[in-house]
Amino acid sequence: MERNPTNFIEQIINEDLAGAFNKKSLRFRFPPEPNGYLHIGHAKAIGINFGLGEKYEAPVNLRFDDTNPSKEEQEYVDAIIDDVAWLNYKWDKITYSSDHFEKLYFWAEHLINTGKAYVDSQTSDQIAEQKGTPTRTGSKSPCRERSVGENMKIFREMREGKHSEGAHVLRAKIDMADPNMLLRDPVMYRIMYKTHHRTGDKWCIYPMYDWAHGQSDYCEQVSHSLCSLEFQPHRKLYDWFVASLKSMKESGLECVPKQREFARLNLSYTIMSKRKLVSLVEKGCVSGWDDPRMPTISGLRRRGYTPAAIRAFIDKIGVAKRENLIDVSLLEFCVRDELNKTSNRKMVVINPLKLTITNYPEDQEELVTTENNPEQENAGHREIPFSKHLYIEKEDFLEAAGKKFFRLTIGKEVRLKSAYIIRGERAIKNKEGDIVEVQCTYDLKSKSGSGTEESLRKVKGTLHWVSKNHATPVEIREYDRLFMTPAPGAEDDFIKDLNPNSLKTKKGFAEPSLANPKINERFQFQRKGYFVVDKDSTKDAVVFNKTVALRDTWKKQR
Repeated sequence: MERNPTNFIEQIINEDLAGAFNKKSLRFRFPPEPNGYLHIGHAKAIGINFGLGEKYEAPVNLRFDDTNPSKEEQEYVDAIIDDVAWLNYKWDKITYSSDHFEKLYFWAEHLINTGKAYVDSQTSDQIAEQKGTPTRTGSKSPCRERSVGENMKIFREMREGKHSEGAHVLRAKIDMADPNMLLRDPVMYRIMYKTHHRTGDKWCIYPMYDWAHGQSDYCEQVSHSLCSLEFQPHRKLYDWFVASLKSMKESGLECVPKQREFARLNLSYTIMSKRKLVSLVEKGCVSGWDDPRMPTISGLRRRGYTPAAIRAFIDKIGVAKRENLIDVSLLEFCVRDELNKTSNRKMVVINPLKLTITNYPEDQEELVTTENNPEQENAGHREIPFSKHLYIEKEDFLEAAGKKFFRLTIGKEVRLKSAYIIRGERAIKNKEGDIVEVQCTYDLKSKSGSGTEESLRKVKGTLHWVSKNHATPVEIREYDRLFMTPAPGAEDDFIKDLNPNSLKTKKGFAEPSLANPKINERFQFQRKGYFVVDKDSTKDAVVFNKTVALRDTWKKQR
């Protein structure tokens, strides 16, 4: 199997394989914390780790970093599993940091016994002050020289629930003068009386991320621990912990994990801070985690994005060492490109205006034939009812228009898609002066596909339409970007950057084939964009979400 490196991570792996590293020891992992829903930034990490698994034919663990029961819930675990599966990635096994709690505790006692860890009884504020700053070295804790026996006694009492929250923490004894502040005796355990979603109330001390993360990699024999750039300062601590346990005969582990970092995904007009996403949900700015305006996988999924489109986007942005801002238009391009190939075309009028063909018989109805998807060779055709009374889009008619307006106007011709050429004759207005109906005439011999000379006659405009007597009422939710600025919340006040027009709800009419579509079924509404059937739909009320426009409409706005 060809394994030519396409990025620096693959180059590292190839170099390891060219050395003493055993190919059978390759194992990767994706380790989300179950304290929220996955977003498009996580999709990059998922794609990198599972993509490497596919390329090197190596197993990948889906591991939950469940070390903070105050924020983690089974709901998030279930949603993450569902999202990764929906993206069509296959894991070798699902694991949890909590699987290793007993071993982590045992190894923590080993560090106490070897003088590499101690119990600190200072307050959190005292510890923070005592750690110093990037320009000022820290000072040693007055608890740092406690005896092994005293440290062990208090640590075991912490586990037994004999001390209150905040009374003690377990810290690694490293170097209070290290330039990397993460190595200034980092906290390994804290006391928390919270019910864990898996272990219940069995534990009242919980490991910190830096202690649990690397050691869970070690327990699972992950070969390459890949994370985003913000964890680069953590690498030295990661290596220190692993090296401290490598010397233990009791560990019985051979493969030493290697942490490497890649640039995380920053997407324009999008926020991916989990804290800010939680705030959007809690403040009611969106309807929930799966609101189609959210950058969550579940939100993109509900909006009509496909796994193939998201995976194509991840492939296009690649793996880099430096962070940059990716234009969201690239993501929209990927879904537009995918849906153009796979979505059947439908005629739906979103802003209806009645159109009457005055010379068409009142009691006549007929079927016209149109393509389902010209991009697919075997997509076939469908028949749509045509009659005297139709709906067209309001913006497709102007009573008086200039030469560059190629839609319907008085005295000019356009073609109705897959049907006839019509000529605008008269605009009917209500007492307020609003146009409520357009009257036109049609050319009987101009029917598309009829083979007549008139049917081949060219006119500049083609309009989509729906037969009034056969129309299916539908609700259209037109979603746009949630934020108005490319870098929302630059000053942490992201709410002010919300787009007030990110959702517009309209009532439209669809061709009868859309009377009972399946939830999550995707279509191209001709001349309008790509839409998906929302989960709110019922047998009597069909709801469509706009996925993306046919073209990038934001280019003009910018």
